[in-house]
Amino acid sequence: MIVRGTVQGVGFRYSARQAARRLGLTGWVRNRADGAVELEAEGPAAAVDELLEWLSSGPPGASVESMDVVELGVPDAEAPAGAWFEIRS
Repeated sequence: MIVRGTVQGVGFRYSARQAARRLGLTGWVRNRADGAVELEAEGPAAAVDELLEWLSSGPPGASVESMDVVELGVPDAEAPAGAWFEIRS
């Protein structure tokens, strides 16, 4: 997922990590040089859909203008045991 808009400098990555962990997803989030935020999330389709809904508005202070979503894996995949969601540089 690539989220564009006012998404850097507003706690977007930290809030996205918190939302993903609450949903039991695994993956990562990072800032991009072009000002966007990029994420990869794995887990049950319903949880990924809930994360996408959250990402469409983000945390207070964010202003999401657009999102690009590409499905990379198998729908309804279970998150690997012991998986976690991280912030990357």
